[in-house]
Amino acid sequence: MQTSKTRLKHQIVVGLFSGSLALSAAATDQALLDILLANGVITEVQHAQLTQKEDVSSAEVLSSIDTAKPPANERDSSSVSDELTLRQVALNDNVKRAIDNAVVSAVDANSLIKASYGSKGFRFETRDGNFQTNLQWRAQMRYTNPYASDPRQASNFEDSGSSSFEPRRLRMKIGGHGFQPWLKYYFEVDLQPARDVDDSSSKASARVIDYRIDLAKWDWGGIRVGQWKIDLNRERVDSSGRQQFVERSIVNRAFTVDRQIGVQLRGHLFKNTPADMRYYAGVFNGEGRGVRNSSNDHLYMGRLQWNFLGRDLGFRQTDVEFTEKPTGSFAIAGFTSTSACTRWSSSGCGNLDGFSKPADAEADQFRVEQAVQEFAYKHRGFSIQQEWHRKFITDRSLNTESDMTGFYIQSGYFFNNMFESFPAPLELAARYAFVSEANKSDRSVYNEREEYTLGANWFFSGHNNKVTVDFSRLTLDDGLLGSNHSDNRFRIQWDVSY
Repeated sequence: MQTSKTRLKHQIVVGLFSGSLALSAAATDQALLDILLANGVITEVQHAQLTQKEDVSSAEVLSSIDTAKPPANERDSSSVSDELTLRQVALNDNVKRAIDNAVVSAVDANSLIKASYGSKGFRFETRDGNFQTNLQWRAQMRYTNPYASDPRQASNFEDSGSSSFEPRRLRMKIGGHGFQPWLKYYFEVDLQPARDVDDSSSKASARVIDYRIDLAKWDWGGIRVGQWKIDLNRERVDSSGRQQFVERSIVNRAFTVDRQIGVQLRGHLFKNTPADMRYYAGVFNGEGRGVRNSSNDHLYMGRLQWNFLGRDLGFRQTDVEFTEKPTGSFAIAGFTSTSACTRWSSSGCGNLDGFSKPADAEADQFRVEQAVQEFAYKHRGFSIQQEWHRKFITDRSLNTESDMTGFYIQSGYFFNNMFESFPAPLELAARYAFVSEANKSDRSVYNEREEYTLGANWFFSGHNNKVTVDFSRLTLDDGLLGSNHSDNRFRIQWDVSY
């Protein structure tokens, strides 16, 4: 019996030493052995044997076997041998896995480029942090019935409308910094804008809609040059992928200044104090996206935003982030422009209803002056924002004046804060908007529109993956025709960025 036990011990010792020798052949580097020991792949006794310590005894090697097992004399030699074989296989697999992980870690640690994924998409950056590129794709798939856009005239309401699916926005965003973290860049490509059936196919061609460079070394002052949605009002600057409803309110079309080419001074003052504020002042062509100036006139704008609770409020609708501390802002802004435009959009310079495109010789026909007051607030799933606009248009050729008023207020809340049974990813929201257009010379010529909208958002992954549904009641009071119109609209949209 004693001979059998001795033979068994010898088998175990030989097996363990064989595994150790195989490991030693595969990993002779002391640092790698330390990694294997730290990860629990080998025991301290095996680590000592591999580093050829002289005070390691056979008894210590034997003690590395799981002591929870019954004594060897209570098991036959074949079961112990099988167990030993399984232990050797497991040890070899763990060793290979640890070596692979160590190699990957070593390659990553010595690579000049790091790759990751975050809220801005795929990120590539140098290890010194001086160069960085973020790449993100975004798509909005939308269904509307019966109006794809806001009806503005009696003829729009009288038309039967349409039931339509559309890829509302398909875009690629690329941004980051180069040479220094404060030398930032960004551009955005609209890959396939939707178009009406009677539009030219060029309307659906890919186009660069944003490109800009920021010199942002100091919080108190920086410079931006390029083309972007200038920072006049929150609703327009908020990305279409960060909206509370399927689309912006009826106020947007009439009062946005949209994308312009120019230069802007911007800064953040008195941070984290009751006087916390941001300022923006810029000079732009005034001709809209992708157009050189056709005269010596420019568009001049300014905005002052007071973060009255000492915390900065960024341009993003809803409070899906569940802002822990109350955060709010109050802003005033305005601009003046002399050009051929009375309105702007992502397509560039255009004209409001009732204003015709001027001849080339009258590129400075319209003088537009506009002011806006804005308020926004967020706290623990509750959000509210509001804007009030006044716009004055002078037709210098016809010597006529028109004025416009626009207003909207919208609010949303995650009711899971109040009722645990309410789904946590679901936000409910409501909006009211009003637009009034009038001719100063003849007040009987006016157009008043209202919007009442209820909406719901289901956030799968914040704004990067959400479904939005809204239902609107739209009305029109046309003073020129003396008619009133109203209709309902339903929309649903899946918005995803990755």
